[in-house]
Amino acid sequence: MKTEKIAIHTGFIKLDQLLKFAGAVETGGQAKDAIQSGEVSVNGERCEMRGKKIRPGDRVALDGVEIEVVAGEN
Repeated sequence: MKTEKIAIHTGFIKLDQLLKFAGAVETGGQAKDAIQSGEVSVNGERCEMRGKKIRPGDRVALDGVEIEVVAGEN
């Protein structure tokens, strides 16, 4: 599985926004569909909550790509 690090400059980012920001999906609608159909996992567990707060240290996986969220410099 390919791991990609994404830096955020806030305390958290919502799951659907992260998928768009990281380029894992092109639109919010695609993010919603992927999450609601159970294709997305957060820290190894399937997650179907679009608004789940993702914080630095969390790992999100979709379609063989893992996104590691890290704290960005302010």
